[in-house]
Amino acid sequence: MAEIRVFPLSCVVQNYSWGKVGLESEVAKLVASGDPLVQIQPDQPYAELWMGTHPRGDALIRDNRIPQKTLGQWIADNPACLGAKVKDAFQGHLPFLFKVLSVNTALSVQAHPNKELAAKLHAQFPEHYPDANHKPEMAIALTPFEGMCGFRPVEEIVSFLQNVPELRALIGEVAAEQLERSGSDDPRGVSAALRVCFTRLMKSEKKFFVDQLNMLVKRISQEAAEGKDTSGSNGELLLRLHSQYPGDIGCFTIYFLNLVRLEPGEAMFLGANEPHAYLHGDCVEIMACSDNTVRAGLTPKFIDVLTLCEMLNYTPAPSSSKILPAAQSQLDPHVYLYDPPVPDFTIMRIEIPASVKLYLISAMDSASILLVIQGTAVGTSTAAASEMSLQRGSVLFVSANESISLHLSSPDGMLLFRACCLL
Repeated sequence: MAEIRVFPLSCVVQNYSWGKVGLESEVAKLVASGDPLVQIQPDQPYAELWMGTHPRGDALIRDNRIPQKTLGQWIADNPACLGAKVKDAFQGHLPFLFKVLSVNTALSVQAHPNKELAAKLHAQFPEHYPDANHKPEMAIALTPFEGMCGFRPVEEIVSFLQNVPELRALIGEVAAEQLERSGSDDPRGVSAALRVCFTRLMKSEKKFFVDQLNMLVKRISQEAAEGKDTSGSNGELLLRLHSQYPGDIGCFTIYFLNLVRLEPGEAMFLGANEPHAYLHGDCVEIMACSDNTVRAGLTPKFIDVLTLCEMLNYTPAPSSSKILPAAQSQLDPHVYLYDPPVPDFTIMRIEIPASVKLYLISAMDSASILLVIQGTAVGTSTAAASEMSLQRGSVLFVSANESISLHLSSPDGMLLFRACCLL
């Protein structure tokens, strides 16, 4: 019998408290349609679906002819499946973790270290920073998606400093004036002033910032009740975050960080040291295989304000600069590439129209993971032992240099995402 190198996966769900609940969650919907035997609990959060080999969520192989139980075990025994370049570059490991996220309440204000800092943090505090790898990430919206990412242009921050006296009180007059005076012709001066302001905010004394936050919430609630425009104080978002995390310093970060809104199919890339927080919506996400996260607010977890304020990239930029455009493939008009400026991962969005009844998922020199978001098909491959029925929620592992023929059966065509590593 030929060796099986293309096979379906059963993937691990993480039930973090910030996730959407029951069948409101895209994660739950995908899992339920991918495996009809799964029972979705209506009151439980379904936050993340992990598609990969991470030790806390190694995917199970759904093919009883394969002796290994998990994808991680199988790749360890068959490292050539990664593709020659990927295998050598990443020491025989799958270099990415592919996910679906369903966000109901905000995730923590966080950043991920670069490789240098990751190695240092891991050596010093292994209980908080479990590995020595960097963790760039990319999110692609499945439904309208909101997140905060990177520092706003300085004039926006200055405008909030002038409209939100409670914020100015926390930062202090000297630091606020320094930022107001910093000119666009001196980017290093701007970054230095921004660093001082943000660090002063994040290191505020707890009682002082809780008092200021309560004053701000009271003021904005009154203004909103009187029908006044609260956008000058970013009122709607402040009240929303405060209702989710009352008394949390992270509520004030909305005055420093860009609000990024993605429509389905739009992506944002989060490089090392980029402050960010997901707020609401469903997305597919891909990241380097790491768990290193430095947090500073909107979370009950361990926070490390000193490290975060030290490491951040204090370069202001408009929210539009955070959106990573997809490029239509030159070779196949049905494929759109999201290719970020790191070697660890790439995502392809594959949109097959209803008029196409036979479609080839082409071979590439990298292992890939395929997720079906919409549509049905029967898949055949010389590297699969038998036909594979694919529907919404199906996940396939595809070894390097293997292709799959899809025989489409859905009236609406298909939408798939394919995670890979293009070196």
